[in-house]
Amino acid sequence: MGVNASDWFFPTLAPELDPCSNYTEAWLWLSSLQPAYLVIISMVGLVGNGLVLCVFCLQRKPCTVADVYLGNLAAADLIMMTCLPFWAVTIARGYQWDFGEVLCKLVNVAISMNYICSVLFLMLVSVDRYLALVKPMSTSRLRRASWAKRICLGVWTMGFLFTLPTLFFRTMMYVEDPGVDACILAYPHPAWRLHHNITRNVLGFLIPVLVVGYCTRHIVSVLNDREVLWLPGVRAERKATSLVLAVLAVFLFCWTPHQVMRFLDTLDYFHVTPGCLWGHVLDIGIQLSTYLAYSNSAVNPFLFVIVGKHFRKRAKEVFGKTLNPWSKDMSYLT
Repeated sequence: MGVNASDWFFPTLAPELDPCSNYTEAWLWLSSLQPAYLVIISMVGLVGNGLVLCVFCLQRKPCTVADVYLGNLAAADLIMMTCLPFWAVTIARGYQWDFGEVLCKLVNVAISMNYICSVLFLMLVSVDRYLALVKPMSTSRLRRASWAKRICLGVWTMGFLFTLPTLFFRTMMYVEDPGVDACILAYPHPAWRLHHNITRNVLGFLIPVLVVGYCTRHIVSVLNDREVLWLPGVRAERKATSLVLAVLAVFLFCWTPHQVMRFLDTLDYFHVTPGCLWGHVLDIGIQLSTYLAYSNSAVNPFLFVIVGKHFRKRAKEVFGKTLNPWSKDMSYLT
C-alpha cells in the first residue's frame, strides 16, 4: 500500500500490478480504449476552451464577475486538456513514461489542480448568482470584478497547495512486472491514501456542493417568483443564471460518480468490503468514473454556446471583428 500507482484520478499502471487480480480481459479492453478517448476529449477541449477564453479576453465590454469566474474555469479546463495527451501516449506504450521526472510531476500537478480549482470557481459563480438574484441590492465586494480577480488568484494558490503531495511524491520508478519506467505516486505511508481521499471528498466536493445547493435553491425560488422577475435588474441577471445552472448540473453529473468511488476506496482502506473481486471492481469503477469526469472539461464550452445567449452574441461580435476587421469601414463607405 506504500506505492500507489494512481494519483487522485489517474489510472493505475496495469492489471498485472495487482497480484490478486486475474481479470485481465477487462483491463486490456479498458486500456485499449483509453488512449483514443483521451486524445479525442483533449482535442475537443483544447479547441472549445480556447475559443471561450478568446471571447472573454477579446470582448470590448468589461468582464462581469461571472465572466471572471467562468473564464478562469475555462483556463483550468484548458490546462487539463493540454496534459491529457501525455497520458494517452503513456498508456498506449504500456505505461512507459518517456517524458522525464520533471514532467511526471508537473503534468500530474496540473491535472490535480484542475478539479479543486474548477469546483471552487463553480462555487464562487453560484455565490455570485445568489447575490445577483436573491440579494440584488447588496453592495458586497464579491460583486466587483476587481475583487473577483483577486479571489481567483487565491483559488489558484489554494489549488496548488492541495496538490503539494502530488508534487512531492510523484516520481519515476522502475516496475519489474510490466518492465516499465512508470510515473507513479509513491506515498511514504498508507495513511496518506486515506488523507488524500477524505480531503478531496470533504473539502473538494462536499462543502462546495452544500454551498452550491444552498445558493441554487434560493436562485430557483427567485426565478419562479413572477413578481420579482419583473424587476429590470433581475430580468437581466436571469439569462446569465441559466448558463451557470447548466454548467453546475453537468459538473455534478460528471464528477459525483468519481467522488462516490473515492469514498468506497476509503471504505476499502478499512477493509469494510475485503476481497480481490471487490478490489478489482473498485479499480475498474474508479477508472470509468475518472473518464466521465474528464469529459466535463470538454463539454463546458458547448454549454456556453448552447445555453448562453449572451455568450453567443459576444462570440459573434468578437470573431466577426477579428475575421473581418474592415467590416465597419466598408459598410460606412457603402
